[in-house]
Amino acid sequence: MENDNKKKKVFKKAVVWKDLYFYRKSDVIYQLTVEFCKRFLPPYGDRTVDQMVQSARSGKQNIVEGSEDGQTSSEMEINLLNVARGSLQELRADYHDYLHTHHLQLWSVDNERQKRLRKFCHSHNDYDAYAPFVSKMNDEEMANLVLTLCHQTDKMMCAYLQKLGERFEKEGGIKERMYAVRTGYRQQQDAHMRQLEAENAAMKAELDELKKKLDKP
Repeated sequence: MENDNKKKKVFKKAVVWKDLYFYRKSDVIYQLTVEFCKRFLPPYGDRTVDQMVQSARSGKQNIVEGSEDGQTSSEMEINLLNVARGSLQELRADYHDYLHTHHLQLWSVDNERQKRLRKFCHSHNDYDAYAPFVSKMNDEEMANLVLTLCHQTDKMMCAYLQKLGERFEKEGGIKERMYAVRTGYRQQQDAHMRQLEAENAAMKAELDELKKKLDKP
């Protein structure tokens, strides 16, 4: 019983969000979006710039907040990660719109450039790997790059959210974990009390037997 109680914890093990692949990719998306807006969108008078940068920032920041809050609230973690997904989906829509309105190509899955891009993005999660190419890319290339990263990040987040949902079904939220800890402690105390009562009963029986022997003539 003691070992079982030790396994029960109110707070979950903290997630190091900096190590999450989808966070690292979301940071790449943010930095690429800032650079894209600087290079290809008007510096003033275009609300699209603020919208795209804010969506990209919201994507990565809500991953951070969700991971931090997840130590105490599984519900909040799931909600904030879904907000992050929604922000990145809005960003994808903006890049799609840009390609469409500027008569540029959205690379299909069987496009050779898209295949190479997909492979590169799959194995590189940090901005340093992309930085040397950014200044050499045109707007079509950068837009397709960010869209590829958004797609991969979303797939990773969906898999992660699936695991969080399964764990939530088994463990519940903080209220359920607090109840489990309290219940485990009470069970441990009850078991200890029963052990003491059994020992007292055995000692009483021994004393009664000894008293009978002493009372015999």
